[in-house]
Amino acid sequence: MKESGYDYQIVRGFTFSALFWLIVGLIVGLWIAFEMFNPVLNLTPWLSFGRLRVVHTNGLGLGFGLAGIFATSYYILQKLTRKSLVYPGLAKVHLYLFNAIIALAALSLFAGMNTTKEYAELEWPLDIAVVVMWVIFAVNVFATLAKRQEKQMYVSLWYIIAMTVTIAILYIVNNLEIPVNWFKSYSLYAGVNDANVQWWYGHNIVGFIFTVPILAMFYYFLPVSSGLPLFSHRLSIISFWSLIFAYLWTGAHHLMLTPLPEWIQTVAIAFSIFLIAPSWGSVVNGYYTLRGNWEQMRSNYLVKFFIVGITFYGLQTIQGPVQGLRTLNAFFHYTDWVIGHVHMGTMGWVTMTISAAFYYMIPKITGSNLYSIRIANVHFWLILVGQLIWTVTMWVGGIQQGAMWKATDADGSLTYNFLDSIASLYPYYKIRFAAGIVYFAGIVLFAWNIFMTIRTPKKAFEQNKEGM
Repeated sequence: MKESGYDYQIVRGFTFSALFWLIVGLIVGLWIAFEMFNPVLNLTPWLSFGRLRVVHTNGLGLGFGLAGIFATSYYILQKLTRKSLVYPGLAKVHLYLFNAIIALAALSLFAGMNTTKEYAELEWPLDIAVVVMWVIFAVNVFATLAKRQEKQMYVSLWYIIAMTVTIAILYIVNNLEIPVNWFKSYSLYAGVNDANVQWWYGHNIVGFIFTVPILAMFYYFLPVSSGLPLFSHRLSIISFWSLIFAYLWTGAHHLMLTPLPEWIQTVAIAFSIFLIAPSWGSVVNGYYTLRGNWEQMRSNYLVKFFIVGITFYGLQTIQGPVQGLRTLNAFFHYTDWVIGHVHMGTMGWVTMTISAAFYYMIPKITGSNLYSIRIANVHFWLILVGQLIWTVTMWVGGIQQGAMWKATDADGSLTYNFLDSIASLYPYYKIRFAAGIVYFAGIVLFAWNIFMTIRTPKKAFEQNKEGM
């Protein structure tokens, strides 16, 4: 089927949504990063760190992350099934409902309406809206799959299916709640059961947003952008099923050394270590796809996004399981090391992969060239340098923080109080803010490049080709 035979209007809509919420989420992130060493910016309760932090995580994780996933999923789905979306009108409803939910979520979180459950802060009316939105997406995914013209199922489709099914189960089970009024509810679970269900959800919702669909992008866009066949389809399928089987057992590694039964903690540790294998199966598959063609890291601006991105994924999947071990967890948990760990994945792996996917996808659906490869290269280096400075600073700060918390005098009393450890981190927080500015500059260039690619007529590209 020709490019014109597919429905790309919805792809473009979610692309713009992703870029908008990415900019908004990063501005909020920079504000709270500044608040960490300049608390005077807590001007009103609406701008307090506690409220802005959840606006930041939801705005980027759900606003940018999910919008990018929906855009690329709708594109990949049509290309790999050789079938236009079965319900294009329903996809438009999905787009409008999604943006309404994110806007209302931000407003409610600014106002302090919060269930206090990590990555599940939205109150029950918005939870219902999220479920409706997800059902709409799932209907289009499975209807298009059912009527596909290509009978073979490429691995990216398996990852999209796994995301669609698993997030639905995770979200509904964890967000079962008893409403008190329109703005407040209480979890159906209590005590240690609530904690166990929450981190079964919390860890896996991150995995099935920031891992599974991003791997779907990686497996599709790396081969088509490099012009090279995937090294091993068999390895991709083995990695997929191993990852899906193991991931759902690992949530309790967030609850090491807590009242949670020790056997549950041990199961989580065992499966966390096991996860290194399927994760690195995808890393190796990416590296070997480029075997004999590593010059593309210089000559093909897209390839370096994907390969550096999958490298950060590989590092993330070693660091995460290892810090789940009880001894290391006792030192690192609750420190800024964990914040550095999370952001290596989101600022490195996730954003680099989505960026490259957009750079490939948008010129294809507009029938034009990318507005500026030079800007794309500058974007790459800015977010790479910004992310590395950001995360390494938090790792070093987290090590210092953990050491200060555990330092004792000869009589066994604590050497430092909590405020001492906070004050010692101010230099790190200032460096983090500066790194965030560098990163944000790269993202602004990214958004501008995509916007201009869509806006600039094809003839203008031909006239200015030499200048690019």
